[in-house]
Amino acid sequence: MNTSPTAHLEKMAIGKLDHIDLVVVRLPFVAPFGTSVYTWTHKEALLLKLESNGLIAWGECVADPDPFYFYETTGTARHIIKDFLLPLVEPGITLAELETRFCHVRGHGMAKATVENALINLIATQKGVPLHQVLGRPAKKIMSGISIGLKDSPAELIAAVEKAVAKKYHRIKIKVKKGQDIERVGAVRERFPDIRLMVDANGDYTLKDATHLRQLDAFSLMMIEQPLSYNYIYQHSILQKELKTAVCLDESIHSLADAATAIALGACRIINIKQGRVGGLMESMRIARYAADHGIDAWSGGMDETGIGRAVNIHLQTAEGFSLPGDTSETSIYFDEDIAEPCVVLDPDGYIPILPGPGIGVRVIADRLKKRSIHSERLR
Repeated sequence: MNTSPTAHLEKMAIGKLDHIDLVVVRLPFVAPFGTSVYTWTHKEALLLKLESNGLIAWGECVADPDPFYFYETTGTARHIIKDFLLPLVEPGITLAELETRFCHVRGHGMAKATVENALINLIATQKGVPLHQVLGRPAKKIMSGISIGLKDSPAELIAAVEKAVAKKYHRIKIKVKKGQDIERVGAVRERFPDIRLMVDANGDYTLKDATHLRQLDAFSLMMIEQPLSYNYIYQHSILQKELKTAVCLDESIHSLADAATAIALGACRIINIKQGRVGGLMESMRIARYAADHGIDAWSGGMDETGIGRAVNIHLQTAEGFSLPGDTSETSIYFDEDIAEPCVVLDPDGYIPILPGPGIGVRVIADRLKKRSIHSERLR
């Protein structure tokens, strides 16, 4: 019998929390990160700090300060976490019971993931083991993948890809939008005929652009990620039939139910699982297993996280079903100075060694946290 990949996690009980803090930090990006949706110059992250018997564990919310990528923001997440989710957390309840309680709050997967991930991180820290071990998975080297934002010119884009190739990234993703797609992708493919290349549109196209998007079939791409709007699962099923290139759904997937719908409709051949958007580690593991059982590849998406969220994503990728390189890159791609150590650095073959723990395996540097904090409040 194929048991749930989270059955063991669901039975784990939550201990007493002595202190709970919410902290918002703002870190400047090394360079602006542009998509078809918006261009960001810094990362604003909401962090949840849990303390129990002298042990500390962190969770990170992947929301942005604005609602341009998604309806949740750092502000709305702080409200939902503080006023609705944390009051449901009590000593002695299991993670399964907590999930049931969280179901009374509709949506707000980013807020829920922040709390769930911090609690699972705390459980791992209390046990003195790395997070992946609590997830029930052995350690392994993690494949790397880089996401390259929109650039001002094809030459600048090619230069960025050259740097990624030199680092031996296992997969290179470039952002596209109307007017910055076919010519630029063609230039990259001509310069690098053998790299594992994909494109991400962040929903910039419509079904009327199907003929235009078919031109991408000429470039042997791994996938085109989220070509249509996030709420167009059915429309993606029509588009996928028009394309040889695999469609990957990202923003359309908020839960296992969404993934099952997309697979049943033939809306995609690949799924990007953003643990911070689907509600946390447990739902991510369920989606990955479901995808694998139905012959669908899956990978772990990133949201330009600080070292806290980045470490969570790394441990998650030990789970069954994560078959393709994710958005897991070196810290230096985004930040000159992160708030957590050690930073993510690729090995000579482009892999990311998994952090040994306890918990997620990174420590938050107090003076960096203080320097980057723009809001802090103790809830308990």
